[in-house]
Amino acid sequence: MRIVALRALGLGDLLTAVPALRALREAGEVVIAAPRALAPLVALTGCEQVGATALAPLPPEAHHADLLVNLHGRGPQSHRVALAARPAELVAFAHPDVPETAGMSPWHADEHEVARWCRLLREGAGLRADPSCLDLPVPRLAPDLRAADGATVVHPGAASGARRWPATRFAAVAAAERAAGRRVVLTGAPAERPLALAVARRAQLPDDAVLAGRTDLQALAAVVGHAARVVCGDTGVAHLATALRVPSVVLFGPTSPDRWGPPPDRERHRVLWAGRTGDPHAAQPHPGLLQIEPDDVLAQLAGLPT
Repeated sequence: MRIVALRALGLGDLLTAVPALRALREAGEVVIAAPRALAPLVALTGCEQVGATALAPLPPEAHHADLLVNLHGRGPQSHRVALAARPAELVAFAHPDVPETAGMSPWHADEHEVARWCRLLREGAGLRADPSCLDLPVPRLAPDLRAADGATVVHPGAASGARRWPATRFAAVAAAERAAGRRVVLTGAPAERPLALAVARRAQLPDDAVLAGRTDLQALAAVVGHAARVVCGDTGVAHLATALRVPSVVLFGPTSPDRWGPPPDRERHRVLWAGRTGDPHAAQPHPGLLQIEPDDVLAQLAGLPT
């Protein structure tokens, strides 16, 4: 059976869908419709890929599938994108504006993102999907990134200001890790390199500890996978740490970890959250995120498994 999985979103979105993708692979040949930038991680799932952009028409290679599963969202826009690809069968969440989804599984707003898609496959396609099957293989670490081997990875960036803990606080954590005798590296996208450099200088780390802007997605996964521990906000790197089984401390602001955090059975990971929700796309740090202090993070780091 030829299966297309629509998940044209970001890094964390792909990683939370891994258990669902594994269940689909047991049923047939799976092609993920996702952004091309995610190709290195798509390869780790064992699936094929066609390039796709959020809510844009799917390319011809994704048309006429035996089964198309909408892992993108609740609809209606993504449902219409999926139906326009004319699959023989669609599995999606029910939406009143899309008659073709009548009688399909209901959406639960408070459901964990991993469990959500596994439930969709169980209820919509009769497939056994295990939410605990999140693990991915660790990519090889390139020689020029050996500084990350056994290091503390500090990732100060996030896609929105609402989820971005202040640089001064990340610097305080990085400095404490350095003072404890641990090697520290800072990661991030090219646009986040100035932020990472500012954190490094305040923490009195050398510029060569800053890996931000030096890694593509596969190299970033390798850096995280070979680290001893990770400190980051609610962003894709947190999901990488979960998938690659690396102990982590994750700082949440406007979004509940009950929806996007490491699953509770993952004992290598700690979450910090003030219990306040808000707009995850806002420009300024969420007040709940600002309630978290460096000492709170350091206390959690002290309890991580080694």
